[in-house]
Amino acid sequence: MAASTHTVTNQVPPLTGYDVYGGDAALTEAVERHLPAGVLEEARGELRTLGLSAGSAQAQEWGAQANENPPRLRTHDRYGNRVDEVDFHPAWHRLLGHAVSAGLTDAWGREGGHVRRAAGFLVWTQAEAGHGCPLSMTHAAVPALRTDPASAAEWEPLLTSRVYERELRPVPEKSGALLGMGMTEKQGGSDVRSNTTRAEPLAGEGEYLLTGHKWFCSAPMSDGFLVLAQAPGGLSCFLVPRVLPDGSRNPFAIQRLKDKLGNRSNASGEVEFDGTWARRIGEEGRGLRAVMPMVAATRLDCVVGSAALMRQAVAQAVHHCVHRSVSGGPLVDEPLMRNVLADLALESEAATTLALRLAAAHDADTEQDRAFLRIAVPAAKYWVTKRCTAMVGEALECLGGNGYVEESGMPGLLREAPLNSLWEGSGNVQALDVLRALRREPTALDAFLREIGKARGADHRLDAAIKDLLTELADLDAVEARARRLAERMALVLQGSLLLRWAPPEVADAFCASRLGGDGGSSFGTLPHTLDLAAIVRRARVREE
Repeated sequence: MAASTHTVTNQVPPLTGYDVYGGDAALTEAVERHLPAGVLEEARGELRTLGLSAGSAQAQEWGAQANENPPRLRTHDRYGNRVDEVDFHPAWHRLLGHAVSAGLTDAWGREGGHVRRAAGFLVWTQAEAGHGCPLSMTHAAVPALRTDPASAAEWEPLLTSRVYERELRPVPEKSGALLGMGMTEKQGGSDVRSNTTRAEPLAGEGEYLLTGHKWFCSAPMSDGFLVLAQAPGGLSCFLVPRVLPDGSRNPFAIQRLKDKLGNRSNASGEVEFDGTWARRIGEEGRGLRAVMPMVAATRLDCVVGSAALMRQAVAQAVHHCVHRSVSGGPLVDEPLMRNVLADLALESEAATTLALRLAAAHDADTEQDRAFLRIAVPAAKYWVTKRCTAMVGEALECLGGNGYVEESGMPGLLREAPLNSLWEGSGNVQALDVLRALRREPTALDAFLREIGKARGADHRLDAAIKDLLTELADLDAVEARARRLAERMALVLQGSLLLRWAPPEVADAFCASRLGGDGGSSFGTLPHTLDLAAIVRRARVREE
């Protein structure tokens, strides 16, 4: 007979076997709101199927296995031939294959495609976030490649395919392909204009040989890469295939894989080009212009990816507190814990609502929507990705010591949380990009003000925040030193406006009180006690079946 000390009580069952999509009120409502009626039923079915997969024990096990068995670099084969391949655990391929088959690299050619893909990306990456990197870059490369019709004709059908083929082969022989990115170098980081990789023209139109070193090459196992290099006419964008048409390997030496804080299931490497064949994308000397559509799309994915981490953290925290007893009752009913959970839920819902609004603007693709995105995407990336780390850390604490244990999954979420703030430009880069949009594109500010103005008059705290923001915008003296403050305020006002228009009154009221009205502290769990916190927590709870 087991000793009485081994009797296990008051332990929380795992959050598994649930619909990640259907159990998320903020996300399902956003999809219903933004998708055209003609595709809504189909999208519901696809997202529900994906949500059930993401919440399954099988997908959660794949995620754990992929992170416990990180990728390994294999530079040579058994005979000494240079192969420069990355070996992954089978779980990685299952995750990536499932994502590709669900259409998470395809948003550009179908009605409501960006909203459908963003919702799917938010759902599926809750199972495991690392493989979101190649998904994001493959999806985002399409608009950049379209500046070169020949490359787009060859590659776009493969990048948007629902077939995952892991083997490296010539592109014409494949049914699906992945694309990575290599922009930054040792000496410059985000200052890509200081790149030293050289591109020497060949006789063929648009063909070059590259020589140089990339400090950060994302997803080096991919079939091809968009890279920046110095051509005779200046910094230019190039498409580098791993395998040449004759079946030989393009010179692409992976020197090492990065040992990262998080994102451990995904490979990031340093690579060297030495006579590497490449095709120019866009005009010579206009490399940044050619690659910026890809950067803009991946920045939006940073917002969506952070919203996914935040949602999963809230789901785990609320689930734990619902099932954990303290002082004879559920932990979720304790007033102070309820305050913390409600505050976390507000942050998560605001991020999800903003992410899907940005995706909907991509689908609309009007002149005003494009102008709105030019300023809203960097502001959103700045703020949402910054809030993610603090918010996930607080959610971990809701589980107490159990949350600090790897088996809970919370440490993995916390390690992953800072990534999106760093990827595709850190906080300062985003804040300065907001300033560039303000200075160079008056239509961007006009579109932003029109968007937040749609909720004007709905809440006095939003009205006051808009007034204060306009005062900030009118004074551009020493504006660079205030760029972070400005980006933060713009993102908060935008989130407040969206929640007032679309969220339940208790959510919008709490957000405006704490984020715009100043009636909240510097840490989570400091909401005014007079708010309907219980309703906010109930809304955030996963609808378990």
